[in-house]
Amino acid sequence: MNVRRSAAVLAATVAIGTATPAVAASPSPAPSSPSGLYGSTDPTYDGVWRQSLALIALHRVDVEPADAAVDWLAGQQCESGAFPAFRADPAKACDAKLMVDTNSTAAAAQALSAVGGHGTAVTKAVTWLKSVQNKDGGWGYTPGGASDANSTSVVIGALKASGDDPAKALKESKSPYDALLKLSLPCADAGAFAYQPDKKGKLTANADATAAAVVGALGLDMVSVKAGDKKNAACTDTARPTPKDAAANGSAYLAKAVAKNGHLTSALPGSENQPDYGNTADAVVALAAQGGTAAATGPLRWLERNSAKWAEQNGPAAYAQLILAAEAGGADPSDFGGTDLVKQLTATGPAPAPTSAATSQDDDSDTSVWWLVGAGLAAGAGVGFLLSSRNKRKQP
Repeated sequence: MNVRRSAAVLAATVAIGTATPAVAASPSPAPSSPSGLYGSTDPTYDGVWRQSLALIALHRVDVEPADAAVDWLAGQQCESGAFPAFRADPAKACDAKLMVDTNSTAAAAQALSAVGGHGTAVTKAVTWLKSVQNKDGGWGYTPGGASDANSTSVVIGALKASGDDPAKALKESKSPYDALLKLSLPCADAGAFAYQPDKKGKLTANADATAAAVVGALGLDMVSVKAGDKKNAACTDTARPTPKDAAANGSAYLAKAVAKNGHLTSALPGSENQPDYGNTADAVVALAAQGGTAAATGPLRWLERNSAKWAEQNGPAAYAQLILAAEAGGADPSDFGGTDLVKQLTATGPAPAPTSAATSQDDDSDTSVWWLVGAGLAAGAGVGFLLSSRNKRKQP
């Protein structure tokens, strides 16, 4: 579920973070953002993406975000239905100079579907996504770009979350699943997915793309993805593989990739190999979606032990990724290796709406005050109906 951006080096640096040892204590939360945006760092390249992941993660743990947070995201949409990575002036109409992309649009559609009340915006986003679908059934990061596994998978999630059937999203008789199958590798090449073909048409296994594509090939979205019931097995070639066959093979590849160290590894040019926290979190979701919580135990436990410092450095999207991993893998997001991920995420943006429990407690407090007054009157007058009335009000 990591996004591919035009500023590839910057995105990779943000996604991987520095190889800093984990800290035992929960890190201090980042400053709140008065604008409704989660996080205080420059949103130019990831504003819509980080906001969308934050809203989806909060939905997964039954936390209602502040209206300001939802309004910030909804306000980023262009009249066409598309979303850019960030729109500095929502009051100004989108023009040709503002680059919109499929990843931001698909993530925002999923987030607005999750929070509810934005059906028109979701429909417009999905309509735009369908209008830029490639002839092979997939999507690239930008309209007209070559289809890639990450973009195609996040759009499948948007279709699913909006109530559409991804299999029926056809372009010249090709569905998004057809595009993913073209990017899946045979077992001789580990059964992984490639991001996209290189200039010579060659496919190369890519762990990031595989984690996204397993979820996509299963027809799942970030809003509702949960642990599956199919055991992870060894890679198996078939004459006519189905999307589910490709998902199973991709999951087998991920299981092997994390078996040694408990995490996926990535390297930037000129640097040594280092743990890739974000992609490991995505791999947990993929492994759990295919093979259940047991399949994701290894990397999930590694994240619990080691991800606190990375999440502190990278902010809302990182906390959201870990919440999604915890939710899919069967861990507690409020006590993830000693860190309350939900508290850390909400601390980076506007305070969430009061919970129904808190509201109920407030109501009870008010009721208690009036009950004491009423009880005194009842005792003085020798009348018991106020006590009975209070009991009725207390009933659900």
